[in-house]
Amino acid sequence: MSKKDTPFKALLVEESENGKFQRSIATRMISDLPRGDLLIQVKYSTLNYKDALSASGNRGVTKHYPHTPGVDAAGLVIESNVLDFREGDPVLVTGYDLGMNTSGGMAEYTRVPAEWAIPLPPGLSLKESMILGTAGLTAGIGLFKMEKMGQRPEMGPIVITGASGGVGSVAVGLFAKAGYEVIASTGKKAAEDLMLSLGASRVVDREFVQDLSGRPLIKPLWAGALDTVGGTTLSTLLKGCSREGNVASSGLVGSNELSTTVFPFILNGINLLGIDSATFPRNQRLEVWHKLANEWRIPALENIATFCPLNDIDPFIEKILSGKTIGRVVVTMNEAL
Repeated sequence: MSKKDTPFKALLVEESENGKFQRSIATRMISDLPRGDLLIQVKYSTLNYKDALSASGNRGVTKHYPHTPGVDAAGLVIESNVLDFREGDPVLVTGYDLGMNTSGGMAEYTRVPAEWAIPLPPGLSLKESMILGTAGLTAGIGLFKMEKMGQRPEMGPIVITGASGGVGSVAVGLFAKAGYEVIASTGKKAAEDLMLSLGASRVVDREFVQDLSGRPLIKPLWAGALDTVGGTTLSTLLKGCSREGNVASSGLVGSNELSTTVFPFILNGINLLGIDSATFPRNQRLEVWHKLANEWRIPALENIATFCPLNDIDPFIEKILSGKTIGRVVVTMNEAL
């Protein structure tokens, strides 16, 4: 049997005749995969909010169905058409178009262009690379950009919003490992012990970063922030940030709108930094992954993760859509932890 005739299991999202979407674990063939330089046997993937939207038929994420979601994948190269990768090489893929309109990581095999793949950084296992995944890369880009703009631990505390979520939980551990005093903002009391174990100096309610006074500036209580919420939270982070601080924006779980004045920028010199992990330049992507595997390596990384076999993914999709997950959901193939 040639490899193209090899069957494998994949999460398949299909649209029915009445316009509704249904999910199943289906048998597919290697020949069903799109063209690409690398055929990868996937060992681990992850479940992100974007994946849950794709798995629910959200055409803002995925335009064409049937489709296999999964913006992250880690595994072994089975076939390679390029010299940079050889059969058996461990690799990870995050972002680009994987899992959006290209068959994604929630399958036992995927095929991608070589430029999407990153050699597994020494110091990380395939499992650990997916506990980080897109969330870890996003948090890492935030810290990377903030430090490029002069952020330093001695400037004062960093606020992480949505701290119990995927990006937020990794960010708490990441900034703490990098030497920062971390204030973890979350609406989930059940996540407090996890936040403290990851290195947060204190855990605060969402109201801590919800200023509704209408004032253009407020008393500075933090030196920088990584925000996953948007809306009023992001505007509060800007006007309550101390001079020359940096606020990195990576999400919009609260709102995709931002209402602010120019005063935080022209009076306090605040920098608002955007994070686009999907198309982050490859040379800098490699640098961030190196840091995540070395000086930014989070102790007890598995504390952030819940492991879920591909066959059992459906209830986790519903949980993440309703905001009931804490930390990272790592999807395992063949039920192998």
